[in-house]
Amino acid sequence: MKAKKSSAHYNRQDAIFKSILISASLLVVGLFVALFLMLISGSMPSILGNGFGFLTGTTWDPGKGIYGALPAILTTIATSLLAVALAIPIALGIAIFFTEYAPEKAKFSLTLFIDLLAAIPSVIFGIWGLWVIAPLIKTYVQQPIVASIGFIPIFGGPAYGISLSLASLILAMMVVPIIASLTIEIISRTPVSLKEGMISLGATKWETVKHVSLPFARLGILAAVMLGLGRALGETMAITMIIGNSYMWPFANPSIFAPATSITSKIASEFYEATSAIYVGSLIELSLILLVITLVTNALFRYVIKKTNRGARRQ
Repeated sequence: MKAKKSSAHYNRQDAIFKSILISASLLVVGLFVALFLMLISGSMPSILGNGFGFLTGTTWDPGKGIYGALPAILTTIATSLLAVALAIPIALGIAIFFTEYAPEKAKFSLTLFIDLLAAIPSVIFGIWGLWVIAPLIKTYVQQPIVASIGFIPIFGGPAYGISLSLASLILAMMVVPIIASLTIEIISRTPVSLKEGMISLGATKWETVKHVSLPFARLGILAAVMLGLGRALGETMAITMIIGNSYMWPFANPSIFAPATSITSKIASEFYEATSAIYVGSLIELSLILLVITLVTNALFRYVIKKTNRGARRQ
């Protein structure tokens, strides 16, 4: 009799716990659906007024009622991809050094600095980029490159300092600790037996990293890059301060040294100035586009991870 009561008690606890988990999962889905519907509702004045031309237009002139989002969309994608491309080798280098080469005493300090870098508010990165990095990169990077290979449109002048390239560089610095910390965690879980087996065959430490640690951690590294890209796509404050907020790139000036405007910087700098319904709707539609870009990016990365995982199982 007691056994039956105990079993019923535990079954009831399991049912309650299962209900709590299902409710939490449905809450997340509900919040996302509510957010998505809110953005669609707020975008309706723009969707109805601007039509498909909003996605292909290159002019943003609220005074004339002209709203085109293409420069902001292209800038957002370009800065995020360039930032992640800069961040990946640095983050991998940090992770490999931490797991394979760093002495135990240095690991604590390195972990501390990575965590501190991840915790720095974005506005501090923006101030640092605006007042310190922008003059340096203008004088010692942009101007020499323009003088030497400026005939290539993507590296053309003039050098402004605040630009798409500066925004990508600062974004890379903000993304590095995210990718590095996750990559360290994944590489650290590489089975010791696999590494020792590789070393016993005469492999060097680098060969062990290349043929054992990195292949073992590739799915986790892809997931870390996905999170880093999501962070880069959504960054607002730092980008607004250092990208230049010019709506010309890449049509009037395709150079990466030219000022530009991302979706987030456009919304942050103009939302409180918007007065008409179509103006507000256009900014909200930019938010909707950013959400769609993020969803497509996540779906693409998950597809790549799934395909990579399938290929690894077949080997």
